[in-house]
Amino acid sequence: MARYRFHATNGTECVFDSTGKDIRLPERVVRRADEVAREVMRSLDDREDWEEWHVSVHDLTGRRVLVQPFLRATEDRV
Repeated sequence: MARYRFHATNGTECVFDSTGKDIRLPERVVRRADEVAREVMRSLDDREDWEEWHVSVHDLTGRRVLVQPFLRATEDRV
């Protein structure tokens, strides 16, 4: 099992994940990134344009392992 941190940003603003999440199967990282995107969209619900936002996933060494655009998560909401 590995711990990953899921940071959401549009390049200017950032929702920083200081705790991270333990993920047993690497293929679940994408699913968790989508969950984080939806959570951020709910918490910042005054926004309408998510085109510039993405989730940047890092392992505990700081290595980026995935960049997932928010638009993927918005497609799931429709």
